[in-house]
Amino acid sequence: MRFEEVLGQQYIKNRLQTAIGVNRLAHAQLFVGPEGSGTLPMALALARAVLCEYGDLTPAQKESGHLKMDHLNHPDLHFAFPVAASEAAKSKPISDHYIAEWRSFIQEQPYGNLFDWYQLIGTEKKQGNISVEEAKEISQKLALKSYEGGYKVMVIWGVEKMNTAAANKLLKLLEEPPEKTLFILIAQDEEQLLATIQSRCQISHFRKISEEAITEGLVQAGATAQEAKQISVAAEGNFNKALDLFRKDSEELRFGDWFVFWVRTAFSAKGNKGAINELINWSGEVAKSGREVQKNFLLYCLSLFREALLSHYGLSEFQHTQVHVDGFDFKKLVPFVHESNITGIQESLEKALYEIERNGNAKMIFTDLAIVLTRYIHTPSAAKATK
Repeated sequence: MRFEEVLGQQYIKNRLQTAIGVNRLAHAQLFVGPEGSGTLPMALALARAVLCEYGDLTPAQKESGHLKMDHLNHPDLHFAFPVAASEAAKSKPISDHYIAEWRSFIQEQPYGNLFDWYQLIGTEKKQGNISVEEAKEISQKLALKSYEGGYKVMVIWGVEKMNTAAANKLLKLLEEPPEKTLFILIAQDEEQLLATIQSRCQISHFRKISEEAITEGLVQAGATAQEAKQISVAAEGNFNKALDLFRKDSEELRFGDWFVFWVRTAFSAKGNKGAINELINWSGEVAKSGREVQKNFLLYCLSLFREALLSHYGLSEFQHTQVHVDGFDFKKLVPFVHESNITGIQESLEKALYEIERNGNAKMIFTDLAIVLTRYIHTPSAAKATK
């Protein structure tokens, strides 16, 4: 990945390239941005520039370096990322156990998310992390001299998934960095990072990618101009989502089925005792999926209810999330999401998200959620009642 291949984020590109040009690049960079905003592609572009263009390199060294970066096997480029135990690493898993899969992942899905990664390595039903064993491995790698004689680059993707012991070891490295070492930390949520780690880094906040840039990227991926323009609106600044929609491989297709089944069952529940059994069965089905899938589904529901509320008050132009289920008309749901129930709906979904993140019993959580939200759906609007 090169700077010119990264979609959008021109301000950050210019700042990084200028810093390299005047030899003022901070030794620790923290890239913070939502899914699909290009934090990892930008990290790869920066790593390439530092390893292949920075310093007193001969033309032959530069050419060789770029060739190695094309295959992501440059000896001075190191990676760390969240992992979990699997058949490949049953005990104390670290990134090196999955390095071949990782190289494949970032070559094919540089804008991919954590769930895409977990799915590739077969751990989608677990919550990965960056352990203290990984932190020790990072320290050992960076203690060695650079293979090429220049810089060493450590890219840590999903750095907020570090456990406390690992984060403290990373902090020590950032405070006393090895010579000629560049750290590139990548996070979606900087609030989950130690404040002391944040304070040691130069932070770049990535915005969602513009519709124009997503359209251009989709056309390069093989979409027609019209198709790309339609998808770019639904993608909401997330190029990973845009690619999934283009390839018809989006999680939202499954989420739409789950959501519609729940809504239809919720509406039929009034005076229908059998609907409770259907909701329990639905909860069991959702509970069979992995934690990351469950969390993404809850976020999807939050987005849909938010857009239903906006549409209820005449702001339908802000609706971007699509429900791809035959026979389901989103507009029919809109009147049932209003000022009298939106707070309860939001709090219930956020509570479920909190409990799932903390490894609560998924079937119990989704059963409770289904019943509670069914009650809220049948709550009448106070404003309508006073008219």
